[in-house]
Amino acid sequence: MSENEIAKIVFNAGLKVHKVLGPGLLESAYEACLDYELRKQNLNVDRQIILPLIYEDLKLDSGFRIDLKIENKLIVELKSVEELSDLHRAQIITYLKLSGIKLGLLINFNTVLFKDGIKRIINGTL
Repeated sequence: MSENEIAKIVFNAGLKVHKVLGPGLLESAYEACLDYELRKQNLNVDRQIILPLIYEDLKLDSGFRIDLKIENKLIVELKSVEELSDLHRAQIITYLKLSGIKLGLLINFNTVLFKDGIKRIINGTL
């Protein structure tokens, strides 16, 4: 399954979660429900994956934590904030660079319309 096919499944699952729960909950609630929906689709989903930061000979295991990694092909970073910022975009760009994964979705569930809260990040760019 391609990254784009996986991203489409994630979008539809996120839309379902957003329709049922609506905006205004904690990020962790959306993460658990999205994880559940994706597993129902028989996708391999890893949650809260530690992504080490390697600098020369130094490895920092507590560097970063990926919300969801799906099929080892897609990173999903979830937010429940008033507005996505450049810092949120930089965060997922860093995760993509460090993991070697090409595609990421930045999803803010705190929006009236789900489509307004999702950003697709490819190779570190929008």
